[in-house]
Amino acid sequence: MTRAIVLVAVVGVSVPARAAEAQTPDREVTLTLEDAIARGVATSHRLAETAARAEAANAVVDEWRAAGMPVAAAQAGYTRTNHITPFGFFSDFGRLVVIYPDVPDNYRTRLDLQWPIYTSGRFGALERAARAEAAATGDDLTAARADLRLEITRAYWALVTSIEAVRVVQESLARMDAHLRDVRNQFNAGLVPPNDVSSVEAQESRQRMLVVQARSTRDVTEAELGRLVGVDPGVSLQPVSPLAPPPPDSRDALAAAARSRLALVEQARAARAERAALQKRVTAADERQRAAATGNRPTVGVGGGFDYARPNPRIFPREDVWHTSWDASINLNWPLFDGGKTHAETAEAIAARHAAEERLADFDTSLSVEVRQRASELESTRAAIAAADDAVRSAGEARRVVGDRFGAGVATSTDVLDAQVALLQAELDRTQAVANARLAEARLARALGQ
Repeated sequence: MTRAIVLVAVVGVSVPARAAEAQTPDREVTLTLEDAIARGVATSHRLAETAARAEAANAVVDEWRAAGMPVAAAQAGYTRTNHITPFGFFSDFGRLVVIYPDVPDNYRTRLDLQWPIYTSGRFGALERAARAEAAATGDDLTAARADLRLEITRAYWALVTSIEAVRVVQESLARMDAHLRDVRNQFNAGLVPPNDVSSVEAQESRQRMLVVQARSTRDVTEAELGRLVGVDPGVSLQPVSPLAPPPPDSRDALAAAARSRLALVEQARAARAERAALQKRVTAADERQRAAATGNRPTVGVGGGFDYARPNPRIFPREDVWHTSWDASINLNWPLFDGGKTHAETAEAIAARHAAEERLADFDTSLSVEVRQRASELESTRAAIAAADDAVRSAGEARRVVGDRFGAGVATSTDVLDAQVALLQAELDRTQAVANARLAEARLARALGQ
């Protein structure tokens, strides 16, 4: 395995190598993990979009609530008609009495009131459905915040890991440079052949390549974290949360819960916002089904109005003057045949409810697997840290012993190179193991809805 592959395995991101150093940033921002999450939540466009959708869903609730309220409207109009021959008759005194005059200019004003007082429960069901959907959208916003926190946590630890990888590789390069000087001194003294010097020089060149790749990876992870926390390009991010195993006090609750996977699953079902949103959408679909079923049921409404028109068609005989009038009515509407529209709408609502129920069942199945996986990941990463610590101690001691033996002339340069590579691998493995443990803790917390 080449050293480049070793580094890629540590940072988890494959990027092309760059020979040029990064430009000096315009300014620097220091961030703890909590600061990064707070900035990301405050500046996220994704959360702003979800919040706007929640506002729209709440507006729909008000819309259906208003649908059952009285509606008052002021109306006005003007109509121009063709000229007609006036109609009338002569009275006993020989005077012409016009009962339908020629009035081409018609003006009308009306204050109108309509109130649906009974809709067979349709508006109420639609309002409850909208209310459940609005609550589900609120849960979507909570889930989006949790997803963003996890994404920022991943990016944060990726940046910390890449910075630590740069440090580890630079220290390894410094040790390699010191060894190269020793080998060259021994070559000048005639103690080692020329191929030993060439081998160390080749290894030193590979170490420099790893440094370049590590810095490039750091730049990429820094840009990703900067995007998530809303900082401008060119701003240097300095994470200050240490790359260390999670403290015991922060793991006690998770460790206690991890003893019972069933308890973890039940905890996740009760706390996950996504599941709450799905349950509310099942309720909303059920209410829409009830609303659709009212399509062939009677509705009752009352109406009324006050007219002020010239001429007023309710005044006889017709006159080209302003007159007032009013009306009040109660109306019953009972659809007897609608061509199967109500049946189709009800079938659609039933299918939508079934789809929501199946989606909830699928989420429960996936959640059980996810929680078990995350708990196993956390346990394995904690065990890996202890093994990685032992590996670093052993590789460091081996590197020291081989270095002493090489200085005494009883070990070869190849032995030193092998020990050096083993130490580098062990240090990089420990860096990745700690980062994996922090990320596994965050993933389990996300799976549990925390």
